[in-house]
Amino acid sequence: MEDDLLIKYKDVEICRDENVIFRGVDLELRKSEFLYIIGKVGSGKSTLLKTIYCEMPVNKGSAFVFNYDLNRIKNREIPKLRRQLGIVFQDFQLLTDRSVMKNLEFVLKATGWKEKNAIRSRIEAVLMQVGMLNKSYKLPHELSGGEQQRIVIARALLNSPKLILADEPTGNLDPETSSQIVRLLHDIRETGTSVIMSTHNYNLVQSFPAAVRQCRDGRLEDCVI
Repeated sequence: MEDDLLIKYKDVEICRDENVIFRGVDLELRKSEFLYIIGKVGSGKSTLLKTIYCEMPVNKGSAFVFNYDLNRIKNREIPKLRRQLGIVFQDFQLLTDRSVMKNLEFVLKATGWKEKNAIRSRIEAVLMQVGMLNKSYKLPHELSGGEQQRIVIARALLNSPKLILADEPTGNLDPETSSQIVRLLHDIRETGTSVIMSTHNYNLVQSFPAAVRQCRDGRLEDCVI
């Protein structure tokens, strides 16, 4: 693939339990791009994102992510692909028994970081980026939903990913907080990290414009909001 091309899907078919979820998917994403994937609940947005980080297989067609051929990728290569991704979930998935600092430290150690000062420095850098440096000692339940989602975004940024996948990141948040989270994701895109965000909130898409594709009737269609 071209150097700045991160994702290239051509005529891709995706199935779940022998049911075809998508057919004929064409998708390209380049460095520093922001893409919304929109569609109703149950239209396949999360399923599409799961193929990008190899949680679900591609059944037919040509699919490349970071020069990995998803049709031929070996199990041992999947962690290497995922280390170039940051994933932001709707339901946070923070470890509830430890502080923000310890949550982020756990991720870095799990991905091979060993030097204490380097770990602390990286954690402080991502917390500063998301405006949460003063909350590093807090437990997740002591934070608001919006604050927890900022920590999740910080976690996604730890290993300097090429791409962030944000799967309905505002689904559990109020409108004002949702706007703050989407603005933060756009700010991150401006630093050179590409973002794909799935959502069914068309108001957010209108407020923070970017390229849009729509999941509808088993297709991924061009869309203008």
